[in-house]
Amino acid sequence: MATLAFSSRPIAYSAAFLLRTKPPRGNHRLLPPKALASSSSAAASCLTPPSPRGAPDPDPDPGADPTPLFLRPASHPVPAAALAAFRRRAEALVPASAPHLRRHLRWLLDDAAPDAGSGSDPALLRAPLDELEALWLRHVRDRRPFQYVVGNEHWRDLVVAVREGVLIPRPETEAVVDMARKVEGFEAGWWADLGTGSGAIAVAVARELGPEGRVFATDVSEVAVEVARLNVERYGVQDKVEIRHGSWFKPLEDVKGKLMGVISNPPYIPTDDLPGLQPEVGWHEPKLALDGGKDGLEHLLHLCEGLSSVLRPDGFFVFETNGNKQSEFLVDLISTEWSSSFRDVEAVLDFADIKRFVTGYRR
Repeated sequence: MATLAFSSRPIAYSAAFLLRTKPPRGNHRLLPPKALASSSSAAASCLTPPSPRGAPDPDPDPGADPTPLFLRPASHPVPAAALAAFRRRAEALVPASAPHLRRHLRWLLDDAAPDAGSGSDPALLRAPLDELEALWLRHVRDRRPFQYVVGNEHWRDLVVAVREGVLIPRPETEAVVDMARKVEGFEAGWWADLGTGSGAIAVAVARELGPEGRVFATDVSEVAVEVARLNVERYGVQDKVEIRHGSWFKPLEDVKGKLMGVISNPPYIPTDDLPGLQPEVGWHEPKLALDGGKDGLEHLLHLCEGLSSVLRPDGFFVFETNGNKQSEFLVDLISTEWSSSFRDVEAVLDFADIKRFVTGYRR
């Protein structure tokens, strides 16, 4: 019986998870420019801590196995002919205008059938064939992000588990880890990752810390807390990362004034811009992690206001923003309204030369 020809993309296997060559990241946020509020109105709004805008999106099938596909055991035998027939049906759904879906299909089969390339018959799958068919249909027809289909995203040197209800980490956010690493005394410091989501930042920072370093990662979403804990355990950094459930600074009362650094990628997309996001983002990723309020600044301003209470002297902060206008506005606001508390506040470019980040130090 003929066997299937799979991608020669190298795969390294371990007992805990698969590490694949890093795929192109195509499902990024679309960040259309929008006029920001005046400094007076924005400054006033920062006095009231914002409420989360919307609950995490539920799983499409509450009865489905919540374990990411790539972490499930290969325990479902399927005849090679049936798997080949599935592949033909899946390829027939790919429109000529979306050739990237053929790569996604190869990667899906790589994750779902890790031993298929060996020629074994039957092949052992990580999910029943009808579930794979449903996953593929939702990706092609409903524009469900591929990261949710396979349950992971490649980020820095990590393979981060993700699922519905958790924001997919973006490549531009990788830069915040490099910025933190440049802070003097980084390895021994206590750090906070506010709005941790999948825990990607917390895990990446923890892997660079010394024996005394710690990361306190907070999130208001119970789904995010669950996924972040999974990623912390997968990478074996439980001794360095503490996941805390709660909104922004609320879970950090016991470490106020002790943090070397605060890192956050908060919701920053203006509410009115959400309908214009590409379907993979707007239809499927949690609004809780996207919606930044009227001007996209609601949570960013709350973070700015609370910084001085948690950072130690000379403590560092870095926030991701919607881009040039938000970053320039925040730099001006912090440098004027809180000039007695912070120094060296600046906007930092991402790899696309957009002012994506705001950084600074506590006096």
